[in-house]
Amino acid sequence: MTSIAAWMSVENASSAVAFYRAAFGAVERERLANESGEVDIARLSIAGADFWIQNDPSSTPAALNGLSVRMILTVDDPDAVFAQALAAGATEIAPIYEEHGWRIGRVADPSGHHWEIGRQLT
Repeated sequence: MTSIAAWMSVENASSAVAFYRAAFGAVERERLANESGEVDIARLSIAGADFWIQNDPSSTPAALNGLSVRMILTVDDPDAVFAQALAAGATEIAPIYEEHGWRIGRVADPSGHHWEIGRQLT
């Protein structure tokens, strides 16, 4: 089986795991911890879609002048997930709107990564 998963650098992986759980219902599939038990690297899954995060402050969007991978999270109810992400601490970049056959909005997570949250319209 072949797959591609994002690997995102964050300032504090333990806080990032907590955010992704609260915002998107992510589950932790794998964890590599440091000597103090804090997360260094984690593989997370949102409804079966895996991605990785790593404690790497030198490669975060803030350290790279805002450069980031933009994630697209396709869900059944983008309005609910968008609101959940904002409640968990995300920053609204673009409100939910409909265009090009999608209902979609964009948030930035606390680490600075942008997430498009949407679904294709029928």
